[in-house]
Amino acid sequence: MTVQYRDGIEIHLSDGTRVVCDADDPSDAGDADDSADDVAVVSHAHGDHWPEPEVTAVCSDLTADLATARKETPLHATADDRIALLPAGHVAGSRATLVTDPDGTRYLYTGDVSTRSRFYLDGFDPPEAEVLIVETTYGEPEYVFPDHATLAGEIRDWLTDTDDPVLLFGYALGRAQKLQLLASEADRTVYTTDAVRRVNEQIEAHRDVRFDVSAYTEETDLGAGDALVLPMTTARIDWIDRLVESTGAVTAGFSGWAVDDSFKFRGDYDVTFPLSDHCDFRELCDLVDAVDPEQVYTQHGSADAFADHLVTEGYDATALRANQTALGDF
Repeated sequence: MTVQYRDGIEIHLSDGTRVVCDADDPSDAGDADDSADDVAVVSHAHGDHWPEPEVTAVCSDLTADLATARKETPLHATADDRIALLPAGHVAGSRATLVTDPDGTRYLYTGDVSTRSRFYLDGFDPPEAEVLIVETTYGEPEYVFPDHATLAGEIRDWLTDTDDPVLLFGYALGRAQKLQLLASEADRTVYTTDAVRRVNEQIEAHRDVRFDVSAYTEETDLGAGDALVLPMTTARIDWIDRLVESTGAVTAGFSGWAVDDSFKFRGDYDVTFPLSDHCDFRELCDLVDAVDPEQVYTQHGSADAFADHLVTEGYDATALRANQTALGDF
């Protein structure tokens, strides 16, 4: 039994099955001669986690619908008796994966994860497992986020007190939905792009939430009291600068990286808020303690630093690196 990081995270079970999590191409993740025993898993519908070709994978129905709506090739949801999907608290439809080996060993792959409940999302409730594979985007002590209710109140107050139109930047799936809700609660007229609205439609079809927004077009005349929610990737496009110049709009960036002042200057935002869909450092520590694993593998972001921290806390922890092929390679 091994855990490997090649094209995605691979969990090799005692019966020869390989569970391939969040690979670009699950059918090509490892050796061709055992591909028939692969089980593909997709944790959520962010572009760096879904597969490129059309595949059938263990995932939530909402993740399948979101991925299909956001890309050219469909994603089909299936189930496997050895795999339990648990709400991961990251974005709508996101799931952590609890894999039970035929020998009884439990493997927990968190995918991107948040233990904070917020808006229409329940925070991740960690189960016990012998092996934990955890994402560590914010796995260093300086990344500690404010209490969510307090932060949400600060954002609403800022939206209420700002007279100018505002441009709110967040990922099309995840923070964009939360920003739409916050802007509506602050009595803003909310606009957003077709890309965000496509995501909204899928979430509304699966969850008890509605987004009261209008489509933003070239003819939209932004004025005082208006909020335009944009995907984070548009922040550096030239037309944003022209829009700010013509309307006097205030720009705001939302990310866990906003804990560091440099995020504001790198993104050239007027204001930033540390609104995140990931665990912060303390929450990651609590997550590991709750799982109580015999072995921890860290990945993404501060994988090395968080693994080192866990070792000082008495855990057997290793940072996963791409293209290692055996535990002995660590």
